[in-house]
Amino acid sequence: MKENDGSTAGGFDPDTAPDLSSGRWPQKFAKASVRRGRPPKARPKVSTTIRLSQDVIDHFRAGGRGWQTRIDHALRDWIKEHDVA
Repeated sequence: MKENDGSTAGGFDPDTAPDLSSGRWPQKFAKASVRRGRPPKARPKVSTTIRLSQDVIDHFRAGGRGWQTRIDHALRDWIKEHDVA
């Protein structure tokens, strides 16, 4: 077993890292924008609970990953065909 030499994974030694708390770095960090995750969608999907027949669920799940998205597309197609507005 290898003895722990104090460095982190990948061979990075925190003792040799530059000091980012002095000099021009605090001002640069203060000006930096923070972006986390995906940008928000204009019309995000809504989480809901719906009861469907087992054979309908089995049919869509048999297609593998993305079965809920395929149900969404099937319902959108139905709306297009039956839209009376």
